[in-house]
Amino acid sequence: MSYISEYIDQLNKKNRKALSIFLTAGFPEKNNFIDFTKNVLDAGADMIELGIPFSDPLADGPVIQTSSKIALDNGVNLKDVFAFSEAIIAYSNKPIILMGYANPIRKYGIKNFFNDAINSGVKGLIVPDVPLEEYDSFFSNSELQKNLKQKHKLKLDVILLTTPTSSDERIQEIDTKSDGFVYCVSVVGTTGIKNNFSIRTQNNLRRTYSLLKKNKMMIGFGISKPEDVINFSPYCDGVIVGSRIIKSLLDGDKPEDTLKIISGLSAACESSYTY
Repeated sequence: MSYISEYIDQLNKKNRKALSIFLTAGFPEKNNFIDFTKNVLDAGADMIELGIPFSDPLADGPVIQTSSKIALDNGVNLKDVFAFSEAIIAYSNKPIILMGYANPIRKYGIKNFFNDAINSGVKGLIVPDVPLEEYDSFFSNSELQKNLKQKHKLKLDVILLTTPTSSDERIQEIDTKSDGFVYCVSVVGTTGIKNNFSIRTQNNLRRTYSLLKKNKMMIGFGISKPEDVINFSPYCDGVIVGSRIIKSLLDGDKPEDTLKIISGLSAACESSYTY
């Protein structure tokens, strides 16, 4: 098992679903981002998915798009993201997973990106605009590719995504190539808060979960309240929440109110939780 999958497994053995909180790096303010993230971890987040600010985040809805623009306006770059990661990891051994798009990573240099991410203590990477068909060509650097074929030597898990339209065969191939966990996108479209989920969504989550043989499964997109966590718990090993937290910050909620949202979601991840 990788660090991430072992970590999730240990939580599951304690009858807890893993809670990953998405934060846009350097948002809402660059100077106090590290302290805020530490508070998020203390409030009950088991993992942090750290979004790399980008001008064209295609998989993200308007809430996260806005936060990304603000972070860019704050002058946040990849060097800052690695510095944030290193400081946060020095505070907690909970996994940091980077979520970024292909363009900034290519511009930085894929080999340099992996080296700096690993050196900063990051445990995983999600690149949503690199589909399964482009996986090998994107990670084409010969030295990096050699390491990718020897995953035990590479300390950075590449996490792939399934969608509601993924076929059974595609899900199984994604499971084979992914490490850490499989990111199951719950609904078609971009990230954002959803008021309710259909029976079709639940059936698809059940189908995807049953097909995975190698990896744990985390569900993301649309999850915003404890009720969602409870409803999805039978079909996953953990959940990812982003837009609900980012929206709270955009709305100008007090930090303690945003942290209460996280605490509520964290409580729902416990098997003993009741309304």
